[in-house]
Amino acid sequence: MTDPKHIVVEGLPAVGKSEILALLERFHPRSLRILPELVKDLVTRHGLDLFRDREQLTQAIADALPEREAQIRSILAEGHLCLEESHLGVHLAYAHALGDTSFVDAYPALAEWVVEPAAYFRLRIDPEESVRRQIARGTAAFEVSVDVLTEMSTRLDRWHAAHGSSPVVIDGDRPPADVLTDVERQLGLRYGVRAEDLVETFDILLLLGRPASGKSEFIDFFTSAPAQGRAAEHHIAPFVVIDDFPILWELFEDDDLWEALDRPRLYSRKCNGNYAVTDPGLWPFLIGKINRAVAASPLTADEFRAGTLIVEFSRGGPTGYADALASLSPEILRRAAILYVSVSFEESWRRNVARYDETDRGGILTHSVPREEMEKTYGTDDWFDLATESLGMLHINGIDVPFATMPNEPESKDPAVLGPRYQRALRPLYKLWKLGA
Repeated sequence: MTDPKHIVVEGLPAVGKSEILALLERFHPRSLRILPELVKDLVTRHGLDLFRDREQLTQAIADALPEREAQIRSILAEGHLCLEESHLGVHLAYAHALGDTSFVDAYPALAEWVVEPAAYFRLRIDPEESVRRQIARGTAAFEVSVDVLTEMSTRLDRWHAAHGSSPVVIDGDRPPADVLTDVERQLGLRYGVRAEDLVETFDILLLLGRPASGKSEFIDFFTSAPAQGRAAEHHIAPFVVIDDFPILWELFEDDDLWEALDRPRLYSRKCNGNYAVTDPGLWPFLIGKINRAVAASPLTADEFRAGTLIVEFSRGGPTGYADALASLSPEILRRAAILYVSVSFEESWRRNVARYDETDRGGILTHSVPREEMEKTYGTDDWFDLATESLGMLHINGIDVPFATMPNEPESKDPAVLGPRYQRALRPLYKLWKLGA
């Protein structure tokens, strides 16, 4: 059984799993409970050698699993988010890497006790960095070599593939505050926000509009907005953003690498210091990437209503939005509302030119679409063919999805202007969405 409020955190030794979870528990005591790594706890409690006492460890795990299952179910019954450090799939991967047949043979029976989580989070560092951190922390009894870590990682990836799970990967080789912030965002946690304040909030908000229409500014506004006021006034909980532009930009840069190797570009051509798309298959490809990213997010697990997932993209052409929306997964459409940020083509172009910064071409607010590409791809916009009113329902693949069109002219950066503008669109959209939620 998959429980929607049970998340397992995995990662190589010394990546910071225990430290991150301890901080989460300290600063979000009303929201969650932490279960430490079972294997490490048993090794310490019974005085076992992690590498030599493998058969005793297997028996200790078997004895402890019923209690661990009961702990998880008790935490969930109390209405808390349960964060568990590591899991038996990790220990199985280590067992293969260490040649521990006792645990490999016992695993199928032991797995019957495992409570299946809503999601796996992986804090990622390289094996070499793991070893450096292990040496620095001075816990020789638990140190694992690069060779074992490399083999374990391969085995763990195979386990996830066979298990049908896909971890949410978080880069652990960054400053601690950045890693912690990323984990909090993925979990939809915000300091000081009560669960009851998040009840009246969107699950998934599809944020659409021409390039430079104001989508990124919309996200910036709510990133800095107080969490409780944002939820109460705009129905947006602590949120995670999925944006297909960084994926597209990476493919452009991949083309640069192919070109530098005297190979043909695959997806794009250079155009006035930027890029133009040459393969129209990129657009459905990006929707496929969005579907995959949303499916991997714990915020979309059934009944896990701790946050809002904002999915941002632009489309153009005679059937651009019709094709894109029809390609979104039913799981997205059933839980989504659509906010279209409306500006004219000429206003989109004006803002597109104004925000371009040659010195920071990778910045999310400083990229620019060439005029030729703007006219070709975004000169025609089929949104108003789909949405003939400013508020209503779109019937997409048998699913009614509420939408609102928000005029975003004249341009403003004043929160006193933007707050009411966003509220006028989001409040009626939320009421319509709530009727079908």
